[in-house]
Amino acid sequence: MPSQPQQDLTPPTVLVLPQRQLDVKHAVALCVGMVVGAGIFKTSPLVAAALGGSYELYLAWAFGGLLSFIGALCFAEMASSFPDTGGDYFFLRRAYGQRLGFLFAWSRFAVIHTGSMALLAFVFGDYLSQVLDLRPWLGPYTSAVLGAGLIVLLTGLNLLGVRVGLGTQLGLTTVVLGGLLLLGLGAGVQVWAGHAPQTPLVVDDPARHNWGQAMVFVFLAYGGWSDAATLSAEMRDQRSGIKRALWWGLLLVSGLYLLANWAYLQVLGLDGLARSEAPAAALMLAVFGRPGELLMVAIVSLTALSVMNAILIAGPRTTYAAARDVAGSLHLARWNAKRGTPTAAVLATSGVALALVAFGAITRGGFATMVDYLSPVYWFFMTLSALAVIRLRRSEPEVQRHYQVPFYPWLPLAFALCCLYVLWSSVVYVRAGAMVGVAVLALGAMILWPLSKRAQA
Repeated sequence: MPSQPQQDLTPPTVLVLPQRQLDVKHAVALCVGMVVGAGIFKTSPLVAAALGGSYELYLAWAFGGLLSFIGALCFAEMASSFPDTGGDYFFLRRAYGQRLGFLFAWSRFAVIHTGSMALLAFVFGDYLSQVLDLRPWLGPYTSAVLGAGLIVLLTGLNLLGVRVGLGTQLGLTTVVLGGLLLLGLGAGVQVWAGHAPQTPLVVDDPARHNWGQAMVFVFLAYGGWSDAATLSAEMRDQRSGIKRALWWGLLLVSGLYLLANWAYLQVLGLDGLARSEAPAAALMLAVFGRPGELLMVAIVSLTALSVMNAILIAGPRTTYAAARDVAGSLHLARWNAKRGTPTAAVLATSGVALALVAFGAITRGGFATMVDYLSPVYWFFMTLSALAVIRLRRSEPEVQRHYQVPFYPWLPLAFALCCLYVLWSSVVYVRAGAMVGVAVLALGAMILWPLSKRAQA
C-alpha cells in the first residue's frame, strides 16, 4: 500500500521558506535604516575630538562612505549569486564551512545585533530623558528603562508580520532623512545670516591626529549596511534587486553624513562639535531656539527607533537560517508563514538585547559599553566576509554570478585590509572592553561545537 504523503507534512509554521515579496524600496529603507542612527547623532563629536581640522573630518567621513561602498559591491556579488535569508552568515558558511558560519550566527545573536540594539536603546533613552524628566522616579536607570520599553514595543510590532515591520521602516526612514535635511537647513540659515562658528574649524594640537580612533567611530556609524543582504532571498528582482538596494542605500547615507557634518561645523565649529554630547540638538537650539531643540530630540529618538526596528527585521533571519541548518527541529528554525517572520528568533533576539541593556545600566557605561562590546567582533567577521568573495570565486566558479565586483581581486583585498585596520584600531581603543565581546564569542564556540558536529553528521 503506498505511503500517504500527508502523514509527513509538518505544521505550517515549521521550515516554511520565505516568499519573494519585497521590492527595492523596502531593502533601501532597511539599508538606510540600519546605518543612519546613533552614528551620526552620537559619534560625530568623538570623531571630531580625534582629528585636528574640518578637512580631516570630511575626509574621514568620505573615506568611510567609500569603504562601505566597496564593501557593498562585494556583498552585492555574493548576495546576487548566493541568495539566502541568512545573508553574510550564508556566505561565510559556504566559504569557510559550517562551524565558522555557526560561530558568526552566534556572534550576531549574542554580540553584534543585540549589542547594537542595546546601544541604540541607550541613545533613545538619553535623548528622550531630556524631554521626560523621570529621574526622580528612575534615577540613573532612566535611559535604560526607556530603552528597554522601546525594545518590548518594537518586538510586539514586528511579531505582527514582516509587512507591518517593513511598512513601519519606510515611514521611520522618511523621518530620519527629514531630520538630517533639517540639520542642513539650520546650517544654511546660519551661513545666510552671516554668523561664524562658535569655535575655529582647525585646532593646532599634535594629539588631534588619531586616525585609528576616529575611524573606529566613523565605521561604527556606517556599520549595518551589510544586513540588507539578509533580504536577498525575499527580493522580487532576483538578479539585481539586492545590488541596487545596496548601491542606492550607501550613496544616500554617504551624502547625508557629509551634509550633517558640514552643518555641525558651520554652527558649532570643530571644538564645539567635539565637546557636544548631543550635537544635533545643540545645532537646532543655536539656530531655532528651544522648539528646534525639542523637535530634534524627537527626531533622534525616532531615528534610534528606526534602526532598532531594522535590526529586528534582519537580525532574527540570520538566527533562523543558522538554526535551520543546525537542526530543523529546533524552535528557532521555525518560520511563521502567516506572519512572515521567524517568531521564535525575534523573541530570542529581543531577550538578549534586554539583558545587554541591563548590563550597560549596571556598568553605568551605556553607549560606550556597547561600543566596546561589539566593535572587535564585528570587524573580525567583516574581514572574513571580504575575503569570502575571493574564496567563493575559486571554490565555486561554476555558479552563475548575475553581478561581479569590478577590479577583482583588488577591491575585495582593499576592503579586507581596511577591515583589518579597523579591527586593530578597535582592539587598541577599547582594550579591556573588547575582552567581554571576545569571551562571549568563545562561549559560543564551545556551545556550537557539538551542534556543528551534529549538523555535519
